[in-house]
Amino acid sequence: MVSFNIPPCVGDELTYVKQAMDSHKICGDGQFTKKCNAWMEERFHAKKVLLTTSGSTALDMAALLCGLRPGDEVILPSYTFSSTANAFVLAGAKLVFVDIRPDTMNIDETKIETAITDRTKVIVPVHYAGVACEMDTIMDIARRHGLMVVEDAAQGVMSTYKGRALGTIGDFGCYSFHETKNYSMGEGGALVINNPAFDEKAEILREKGTNRAKFFRGQVDKYTWVDFGDSYLPSELNAAYLWAQLEKADEINDDRLATWQAYWNAFQSLSLTGKVKLPVIPEGCVHNAHMFYLKLRNLQERTAFITYMKERGVLCVFHYIPLHSAPAGLKFGRFDGEDVYTTSESEKLVRLPLYYGMTDEDRAKVIEGVEEFYRNKEDVEDNCHD
Repeated sequence: MVSFNIPPCVGDELTYVKQAMDSHKICGDGQFTKKCNAWMEERFHAKKVLLTTSGSTALDMAALLCGLRPGDEVILPSYTFSSTANAFVLAGAKLVFVDIRPDTMNIDETKIETAITDRTKVIVPVHYAGVACEMDTIMDIARRHGLMVVEDAAQGVMSTYKGRALGTIGDFGCYSFHETKNYSMGEGGALVINNPAFDEKAEILREKGTNRAKFFRGQVDKYTWVDFGDSYLPSELNAAYLWAQLEKADEINDDRLATWQAYWNAFQSLSLTGKVKLPVIPEGCVHNAHMFYLKLRNLQERTAFITYMKERGVLCVFHYIPLHSAPAGLKFGRFDGEDVYTTSESEKLVRLPLYYGMTDEDRAKVIEGVEEFYRNKEDVEDNCHD
């Protein structure tokens, strides 16, 4: 069976985990957490990065740092994971969903401005599949209306928009290092802080409401509880696992891109004949091969395709059910404007297996399965016309 995902492992993870254990420092903010933070700051030209327990808690921190009050509104796409919405619901905000672009499945930047009210405080672009939203337009809207921007770049580590790393463009960026992501620590994430005015508040929030970080830097002679907070520090064991992968980030990225490109090349004929639609990478965007998806004709064809591939030993999956139609979406938010693409496009999308270290044999098996599905489909349709 070709798995849909296999968590990345480059070989040095156990060595570094053992080093963390031997150091007798396995709680948060040890040497490996610091190495991971520093690597991201340098590689992505980020002002400040703080490793967190998950991409979800990175979003939670960002929402709290935005200073939201009950009744404030947040604009976001409906086609995203629940964590994007949960963070702002927990902060007391009302969700305002807008439609997506059918080419990238990202928030439609042309729908944002009409959704803004006097209660709007934050825009949340989600970089689907590691492909950037139209950030110039979004940042311009935010500046003109005095809004904050929180980038959900959970899938966007190593992707760029016009040369800038995703997560470093808005006020805050949020990464995920879940086992399903390109770089993993099992459960983990990171908050990118692009405005130094929030540095100290973020540290306090992350350290249970204390100024402990300043104490460890020698800036105060003792630390105390100074504001509300929580514990968002991941274990050093998790950070050590991640560090092994960040050291080989380019190797992982190149490996995934090779599989993505192999799929792209293989399915050109299916695309040109209108049987499937392939992912779109807009000009100025560099993606990270987080996923490769096909868009099929409709929900019925997608269901038949997933079943067909599974019977042939290949696991393919659909993705998000739009949040605005989910029970919690109806409870905590509203859809602004018309749902032209969110639901219809989500019902067509199917994700193919893609992970670091995928063998040529497994890659070929996926490609052959897709091609065989459409050959058989053509035969059935031809027989029906006879």
